[in-house]
Amino acid sequence: MDDTELYREQILRHAGPVITGRFLGFQTAYTREVKIGQPVLLAVFVAASITHAIGAALRRSGGGARRKLKDLKKGPEFLVTPVRLRDDLGQIYEVEMHGHLPQSALHRGDLVQVRTLPQKDPKMAVKLQQIINLTTLQPFTPRIPTMWSHLGPVLLLQATAGAIVTALVVAAWVH
Repeated sequence: MDDTELYREQILRHAGPVITGRFLGFQTAYTREVKIGQPVLLAVFVAASITHAIGAALRRSGGGARRKLKDLKKGPEFLVTPVRLRDDLGQIYEVEMHGHLPQSALHRGDLVQVRTLPQKDPKMAVKLQQIINLTTLQPFTPRIPTMWSHLGPVLLLQATAGAIVTALVVAAWVH
């Protein structure tokens, strides 16, 4: 056993819903993919395909460029950055920040209060929900892409129109 093993600080990964301490810094960031619910994705894709097909038939052309189901299934990636804090007792906590914060939001040594949420996998560090820089009295909430932002407004509008057309056809067929 070498000296680094003897004096390694213990990092606490699981903590209560609120942690107050000094900001020690960001660790190396990496990306993680947002999971996309397949049934919802298929319903949106099929409904948008109906609108796209009707539009292509009315224009008598092949239609415009279109996103493939394979590309939509992949889901958006978001940045995950481990954040380290030290409380008044000297204990070090590590929480995961999903998304981005302005670079000027935190400086080493700032007093911060962090609200956290547990993640689905209990082995993972808690997720930072909001951070309040008590030194500057500014609250920050990191934002990550969602399934809806990944699909985009055009595809969602096409899906809405396709669902309406389908409902009208089914209603006319039933009567």
